[in-house]
Amino acid sequence: MAAYRAPVRDQQFVLHDVLDLAQYSNLPGFSDADRDTIDAILDESAKFCEGVLAPISKVGDVEGCTRDADGNVKTPTGWKEAFQQMSEAGWTALSSDPAYGGQGLPHVLNLAVNEMVSSANMAFGMYPGLTLGAAAALHTGGSDEQKELYLPKMISCQWGGTMNLTEPHCGTDLGLLRTKAVPQPDGSYKITGQKIWISSGEHDMAENIVHLVLARIEGAPEGVKGISLFVVPKFIPDADGNPGERNSLKCGGLEHKMGIHGNATCVMDYDDATGWLVGEENKGLKIMFIMMNEARLGVGLQGYALAEAAYQQSVDFAKDRLQGRSLTGPKNANGPADPIIVHPDVRRMLMDQKAFVEGARCFALWTALHGDLEEKSDDAAAREKGGDYMALLTPIVKSYLTGKGYDMVSNGLQVHGGSGFTEEWGASQLLRDARITLIYEGTNGVQALDLVGRKLAMNGMRPITSFFNELDAFVAEGGDESVKPFIEAVAETKGKLKEGTDWLMNNALENFDHAGAASHDYLNLFGLTCLTYMWAVMAKTSAAKIAAGDSDPFYKTKLATGRYFLDRWVPEADMHLAKVQAGADTMMALDAEAF
Repeated sequence: MAAYRAPVRDQQFVLHDVLDLAQYSNLPGFSDADRDTIDAILDESAKFCEGVLAPISKVGDVEGCTRDADGNVKTPTGWKEAFQQMSEAGWTALSSDPAYGGQGLPHVLNLAVNEMVSSANMAFGMYPGLTLGAAAALHTGGSDEQKELYLPKMISCQWGGTMNLTEPHCGTDLGLLRTKAVPQPDGSYKITGQKIWISSGEHDMAENIVHLVLARIEGAPEGVKGISLFVVPKFIPDADGNPGERNSLKCGGLEHKMGIHGNATCVMDYDDATGWLVGEENKGLKIMFIMMNEARLGVGLQGYALAEAAYQQSVDFAKDRLQGRSLTGPKNANGPADPIIVHPDVRRMLMDQKAFVEGARCFALWTALHGDLEEKSDDAAAREKGGDYMALLTPIVKSYLTGKGYDMVSNGLQVHGGSGFTEEWGASQLLRDARITLIYEGTNGVQALDLVGRKLAMNGMRPITSFFNELDAFVAEGGDESVKPFIEAVAETKGKLKEGTDWLMNNALENFDHAGAASHDYLNLFGLTCLTYMWAVMAKTSAAKIAAGDSDPFYKTKLATGRYFLDRWVPEADMHLAKVQAGADTMMALDAEAF
């Protein structure tokens, strides 16, 4: 199995050259993130992920988690020690609120670090990821007392965290949930019900686990309007804020899964467990969506992070594996055969991986920057745009980067041939781990429906109009001859996305099935447009570096990779637009009995 190498150079290119984070040095958090600090964080994170997390990834896949008769869960060998090392080094606190022990650095930098964690060991990264998502929900919706009690320990990952939504009879349709909450005289509630597929629901790495649980207070309205959110700790904190009495909840079982074996996916049973209301009664979904939206961005990150790991494995294998001869004559004349990297079809798969990963990385970091600006900018227009972009682009980051990311991981296995289908080389683990990213935190189909059903029309179509205006302004700026094809590609894909948007606006209201039938390809067209824009921005940045006399071959490689993206990816825009405009008639033509 190839050793993981953190892509620090490419992350530096995006953060410093493309996004130019230095221009925001007057904003909170950014003022502490100068170039030297950012580079030091990336370098040290790379050492931790390469040297600590990556070596125990296969251990987690082989051993998995185990549960005893009392519901206690043991994580794989070495994971508890790595988790403690991560916590003590402060990696979990990078972008959290300094008032509760965080470092307050930009989320965009935290995203770059999280990419390394997910590439090195995705299942491990879910434990701190879910904890910090739960902390973010409490930070927004919790009382001052709840924040002071829970946030410092969750931000440091001394205590873990989860979100409990799904029940055996309902997944996406949360209005059907049955978990009940009964008010108590002391202001607490008794929570009873069962939740399933709870990632990190029980484990031995943290001294306490703070569950955020959706439940319905007795007498609350039916459907989603009657859902409240509760904080339900594994151990009830004592008067000093330390773990006290064991709460009446436990892991009732572990799921046997296709991948992410090192993460404990639990059935959680609540039997009159003590919990406390977070926020207002019947307003729980609004708070929980804060955690869910953070998780969706994190899942999109997992999509390209695993593709990065697969790409590295593929390149190493393709350079080493000897088979056949080059179509244009031997390239390894003194050997019995040429390395398979000489073959065009292998190059196709490698170039697809490289072009996707680098475009996806730029897109994810660019999106995260808008999230920072929404929160921290001193300009009202930038805050509004940041909020609009985060709402509009979250389903695209989640779905496009996981769907295409999975394809790229599959490419990695294909490059390995029969070796990839065995467990020895690591390609099969990446493929099994990657498959969940298309499903959890809202399936990609649900994300596509959210995009066409809610996000396009929100605020009078202000977010997508703003996005279109940004692309038009970029095209109008122009560029030199080396950048011209990229600018033309932005104009082309934007035009097709606008045409698809107009078709939806004109046809979906007369038949809602048209929106549903078009949603998958519309989202893919949107994602392709976003990556085309990212590649154009990266190309313009690289061309400027070269024109200024920078001889680093990195920039010429970037331009060459971008030109491959233009030739091999951009033509898919025509296909997706045609499918959007095909409508729902043939898709819905058969009666159910005909299937």
